[in-house]
Amino acid sequence: MQHGGTLIKDYTSGPVARQLLGFAWPFMLSNLLQTAYNLTDMVVVGQFVGPAGLSAVGIGADLIHFYTFVCMGFCNAGQVLISQYVGLRDRQSVSKIVGVMFTFILALSLCLSALGLAFSSQTMGILNVPPEALDYCRQYTVCCTAGLFFLVGYVMVAAILRGLGESRMPMVFIIIASVLNVVLDLALVAGGMGPLGAALATVIAQGVSFVLCVWYLWRRRDSLGFQFSPKYLRPDRDNLKKLLKLGVPMSIQSCAINLSMLFVSSRINVFGVTVSAVTSVGNKLSTVASIICQALSQSGATLVGQNFAARKFDRVEKALGTAVAVGLAFTAFLSAVMIAFPERVFALFDDDAAVLAMSHQYVPVAVLNFFGYALRGPSTALCNGMGFPVMNFILGILDGVVMRIGLCVLLAQAFGMGVMGYWLGGALAGFTFFIVMLPYFLSGKWKKRAPPAAAKGAAA
Repeated sequence: MQHGGTLIKDYTSGPVARQLLGFAWPFMLSNLLQTAYNLTDMVVVGQFVGPAGLSAVGIGADLIHFYTFVCMGFCNAGQVLISQYVGLRDRQSVSKIVGVMFTFILALSLCLSALGLAFSSQTMGILNVPPEALDYCRQYTVCCTAGLFFLVGYVMVAAILRGLGESRMPMVFIIIASVLNVVLDLALVAGGMGPLGAALATVIAQGVSFVLCVWYLWRRRDSLGFQFSPKYLRPDRDNLKKLLKLGVPMSIQSCAINLSMLFVSSRINVFGVTVSAVTSVGNKLSTVASIICQALSQSGATLVGQNFAARKFDRVEKALGTAVAVGLAFTAFLSAVMIAFPERVFALFDDDAAVLAMSHQYVPVAVLNFFGYALRGPSTALCNGMGFPVMNFILGILDGVVMRIGLCVLLAQAFGMGVMGYWLGGALAGFTFFIVMLPYFLSGKWKKRAPPAAAKGAAA
């Protein structure tokens, strides 16, 4: 149900499964398009540059994901707070949180850009970038790091709209960005710019999405009750404190996981450019699983946030059950395709004989990654929707440090499995969220937590 004349949608009543899927499908299409244009970078670079280009874009993308996920923790925290304020019908606090997010998150992105550019050379050494891919990787990461403001800006505004229950307009904007990215990829990469062209295409396309999202939010500012003025953009202490309290553990969680991925990537890169290229393709294939699973997580977090704040726990349970069922069905299909046609899938990115030969070894890793995504999505939706900062911190440390790094070192070095040990360790770590959150969910203890957003008596 939509509040009259506003952007805000109320999901505390009505058919849960229909609302979840109706809210999620624009995210699914958005994720499909965003994944498609990310894959386009890899496909075009792979076809025109070869394994060295694939390796460079894969490693560079992992590093940019780390920078982005530092900010995304606060974007997700803002989304949770907005959705809970919507559930409590506190529109004034929604406006204040939007202003805090604009000021704090965009300032953070600029700081990260400055640090990333200052230490770009040192980062290349830490990641053990193969010599053949070093120049390409440096070009890609410097360009994307310089444009981090636009990459993070779109994620932030999309999170604001998700928190309000609006999922269709971000989809429209990402459609425009996807088409633009493909056109620019073909023009710049095929025109001789290589991975630098792919980076420019990504920054420009994401920048267009950001500008369009801000324009839409500004155009509907009266419906939201938010004005782009110093009064709203000046962070007030109480709401900044709430954003930091919830966002810091989410950011630490994301950083721990992504740092562990970068560590694993740095160890894998030692095995040479072919293994690095296979890993880069495998990581991109994992993002295909996120098309539906991440959409269910994002939409599920909004439904969980609203209904948790309204104390409608049966609706929370129905939303999570629907997310699990749909996610597992999708990943089962992806797994069947991967098992049946590994070489054809990898050949979409690079037809190098060594890469195709190694694709068969990667099949069980891909299947584990797919199912890890399917079970992680609903687990994240519950944790984020409740606004549970301690659990986010614990899960980040368990996933990133204890499980991912621990399993990779154990399997690759102690058990002598080499690169397969690193691959399997990372894939198995993807089940950490589900293993921890399932018994917590079944215990019912989550129902006793209070929502962190606003006082229950807040007026609409």
